[in-house]
Amino acid sequence: MPDDSTGSTAAGRAAEADRRAVSDAADAATRPVHAPGEVLLEVKDLKKHFPLTQGIVLKRTVGHVRAVDGVNLRLRRGETVGLVGESGCGKSTVTKMLVALEKPTDGQILYKGDDVTKLSGRGLKQYRREVQIIFQDPYASLNPRMTVGDIVAEGWSVHADIAPKKGRLQRTQELMERVGLNPDFVNRYPHQFSGGQRQRIGIARALALQPEVIVCDEPVSALDVSVQAQVVNLLEDLQEDFGLSYLFIAHDLSVVRHISDRVAVMYLGSIVEEGTEDQVYGSPSHPYTQALLSSVPVHEPHLRGLKERIPLEGDVPSPANPPSGCRFRTRCWKAQDICAAEAPALVDRGQGHPSACHFAEARHVVPTE
Repeated sequence: MPDDSTGSTAAGRAAEADRRAVSDAADAATRPVHAPGEVLLEVKDLKKHFPLTQGIVLKRTVGHVRAVDGVNLRLRRGETVGLVGESGCGKSTVTKMLVALEKPTDGQILYKGDDVTKLSGRGLKQYRREVQIIFQDPYASLNPRMTVGDIVAEGWSVHADIAPKKGRLQRTQELMERVGLNPDFVNRYPHQFSGGQRQRIGIARALALQPEVIVCDEPVSALDVSVQAQVVNLLEDLQEDFGLSYLFIAHDLSVVRHISDRVAVMYLGSIVEEGTEDQVYGSPSHPYTQALLSSVPVHEPHLRGLKERIPLEGDVPSPANPPSGCRFRTRCWKAQDICAAEAPALVDRGQGHPSACHFAEARHVVPTE
């Protein structure tokens, strides 16, 4: 089935657009006005260690997998922060903690100044309403036994004050049309949609509770390239219309560059470099970031021979037994004795943005012109 769904007649679409505009204006009027650039979500020294156990009857802990080990992030209102890194670096674990699906081992998650790790009851319920998630797999994240309308409206059974029962069908159809789906498909099941359409259903479900922050956990990695562009453009349009803030998780650096205002690079549970999109992509200073960028395909044929190739040797160390000092030193061509003895702090060393490397040096890796 093609991803682009046909709508109703032109007159019907116009009427629906007018109703949606009135609904959106009403929703915007009820939202509190905040100062631009306000920090919504802040992560301080976030850690998640999973225990390693031995024994069947008498289990004992013999170690820990340090999936996330000291992550610091800030997300401002209306901003998109991209979090990139190899598979297994801890990106998805961060997202689960941010939406309260996993409890941190240590650290703080501050939402509008309140520590989410200490919330319970009504406070946690309100937080989960305002911070939603779009899952990576559009096939496994939708209940195959529920219709699309029920999936989108499911959150309203918990937060009944958002949409009255009598108007929920209309609201569901408005959300479906807003994300590019035919509102007449409200009674269809997930298996009747393509992958791109299923991800749009997931986006509509996240929008249903009128959140302020949406955590996007690799939302386009399972989609075709052409459909990826459609979904990313949809997310950008929704951000502009509703004033959303995104934490966009991905391993595709080109997608992150397209949508992000700031980018954080993660390696083995820690942030190794952070900066604006231009800083990280234009002048990366951490060796790991430089190696990642060198692996990104260059689409312009006349620039392909100008890209610098930086191969990495060795395997990613186990998070159960990470190297001492700098965790990247076992694969780094700059490693010296200080790298094994002292973990580098994530600070600006003269390159204009923070980098966790004792020998940080800006390097132009990918040609732009």
